[in-house]
Amino acid sequence: MERRSLLGAGVVLGAAVVVRPPAARSAEHPAVSDAELAAVRALFAAGAYERLGRLLPLLLDGAEHGVEAGPAGAARAAWVWVLASQLAVKQGRTGAAGAYAGLAGAAARRSGNAVVLAAAARAGATPLRRTGRTPEALALLKEARAHLTAGPRPSAAELDAAGMVELTAAYTAAQAHQTSTARDFADEADQTALRLARRPHAGGRPLQLSAGQCTLYRIGIHRHLGDLDTALAHAARLDAGQLPTAERRARAATDTARALLDADDAAGAFTQLRLVELAAPAEARRPSVRALTAEVAGARPGLPGLDAYLRRTAPGVNAPAG
Repeated sequence: MERRSLLGAGVVLGAAVVVRPPAARSAEHPAVSDAELAAVRALFAAGAYERLGRLLPLLLDGAEHGVEAGPAGAARAAWVWVLASQLAVKQGRTGAAGAYAGLAGAAARRSGNAVVLAAAARAGATPLRRTGRTPEALALLKEARAHLTAGPRPSAAELDAAGMVELTAAYTAAQAHQTSTARDFADEADQTALRLARRPHAGGRPLQLSAGQCTLYRIGIHRHLGDLDTALAHAARLDAGQLPTAERRARAATDTARALLDADDAAGAFTQLRLVELAAPAEARRPSVRALTAEVAGARPGLPGLDAYLRRTAPGVNAPAG
């Protein structure tokens, strides 16, 4: 049977993981495998969005078949659609992100897995808040959190998912300038992270929630609330080297750059943009980050190295003459 190797696409993941072409998948292996799912997650975490975009259609075909293959198949299908939604957000395709999130939510409900449902809710919240539907986004997140915390002793995976839902809810509320709601959810995430740190984790998918993750989110939360001093204090406190993935390190630098630019420190913002490119070059070329780069160029066109950075990450955007 012909197979397409992720290693052949230039991805080194430490093991030869393959993604089956659609024809072979439909005939012999209709569902997405755990190994395939882990491989494309690794691409996202590394910020390898172009490679992920080339391979993801193969898994989307498998997701359509897998959703009917029982709870486990539905869970894997939901994860694929979550990933597709996250990639669409990175690409600035809000409509596609919402469509994929809707598919993820339906598959997550079929799976009956509260952790999967939480991931789908977080994916759905982003396009909802970007289209001005904050109440719907918060309702979706609150429902997911309730499922995760219904039992007397949530597992480590459930605590991890609950904390990430709380952070997403805090950020969503902050974007809508709901100060008390944003602060409450952020505080709850801090407490959940403390609980998780004391809970043994039996393995499986790596956990996302940590004190560093909470600090990262606080940068954007307080910036949206207009409290730049607190946002920058959290940025100064964050050790980005302790964040687990290139995508997260790039996100930290991007959020810090936005806060610095809002504080009229364009030079500091440019320093952070260079860190974005260092962490994950594809992040620096995303539409929203390119727009941020253009803002920095407009504010301080003569910054050393800016012209070369623009040529690498935002071709067609020229720094105004100083």
